[in-house]
Amino acid sequence: MRKRIVMLATMAAVVATTLFGVPLGVFVARYYWDDERTELERVATAAALAVANDLSGSPRLPVVPTDTTIGLYTPTGELRAGSGPILADRAVRRATSGEIEETDAEDTIVVAIPIMDEGRLLGVMRAMKSHKSATIRTAFTLLTMLGSAVLAVALTWLLARRMAARLARPLEDLSATAKVLGEGDFTVRTGRSGVPEIDSVGTTLNTTAQRIGETLDRERAFSANASHQLRTPIAGLRLQLEGALESPGDPRPAISKGIAAVDRLERTVNDLLTLTRDLNSTPVADLGALLDDVETTWREPLASSGRSLEINVHGAPAPRAAEAGVRQILNVLVDNAYTHGSGTVRVSARDAGGALAIDVSDEGAGVRPGVDVFTKRVNVHNGHGIGLALARSLAEADGGRLMHRDGSTFTLLLPSAMESADHPR
Repeated sequence: MRKRIVMLATMAAVVATTLFGVPLGVFVARYYWDDERTELERVATAAALAVANDLSGSPRLPVVPTDTTIGLYTPTGELRAGSGPILADRAVRRATSGEIEETDAEDTIVVAIPIMDEGRLLGVMRAMKSHKSATIRTAFTLLTMLGSAVLAVALTWLLARRMAARLARPLEDLSATAKVLGEGDFTVRTGRSGVPEIDSVGTTLNTTAQRIGETLDRERAFSANASHQLRTPIAGLRLQLEGALESPGDPRPAISKGIAAVDRLERTVNDLLTLTRDLNSTPVADLGALLDDVETTWREPLASSGRSLEINVHGAPAPRAAEAGVRQILNVLVDNAYTHGSGTVRVSARDAGGALAIDVSDEGAGVRPGVDVFTKRVNVHNGHGIGLALARSLAEADGGRLMHRDGSTFTLLLPSAMESADHPR
């Protein structure tokens, strides 16, 4: 691209200087030749006037420039004074008819002016000058013009290289960025070039890279989140099936519970898929339905471990958040209390100054001091794993916060529907 820009700009400069310079050169050459003839005619006229009143005696010719010679001829064409051919040449012969005559020889200019007195020819003044002066002036001017043209083309070439670099560099950066994107690195970004059109393309490419990267990150997170979030529904289903095997009698109650567990499992999968797609809408979540889901999902697993679940609602407003995200956050918090805590698990929803606060706690010792429970870890056997890190990211995605207050208490803060209506995002 750079070579094409430079070549086109240079060719345009050459064509422009040629179209302008050739006619100008022709005009300059003609101007110098005409100027030489005019000057020579002036010299001849001045000499004719100087001797017009002294033709009867011995006329004295005036002093002329060194590159010019003058000669006075009789009406019969004989050289009377000055320099020139002894016998009249063509210019002198034609001037005897009473007309000023100009002729060009091989290397000279000749001007012959008749000297008249009341219509009677008294003589002819002949002036001659070499072409050398006009040729030198013309050549010097043409060389100057040629040098200026070469300089103009050279400057055009330099400016074209600079402009080509300015235009090509951001395009090359875009190409390199696109290549890196094609290789799978979606963190690369293009810088600004100062060219609006190219910057627009770069912004679009950056946005595309960001969206693709976020999509891939969500897809990667889906596999990690799914293993964590599906563990509890699968464990519940396993308990139902094992209980059905160990209990004699009618298996239909166990099958019904198993179907309910499968329904919860399907809902969890759908929630994860919804969160993975990262839908932009943030509808008002049904807080009552969410808490009912928590109770339905966790009451029996906790009861099988000799523990209980308490759910309390104290004038809590409806949250403006993705219902799938809030459901998964609550499942993570209750699962954390179920796995790492002890005693009764309490879920309390309350109004927190116009926002919704949901506290999840148990009667266990809680988190050890100095442990960052929101750091994602691969080894989940003795820690909180990816669950709390996932829950915090889901809360922040809906404009909320997930905090570890003290001991075993975690608080989820979400914007209320009324607050969001008063302050639209």
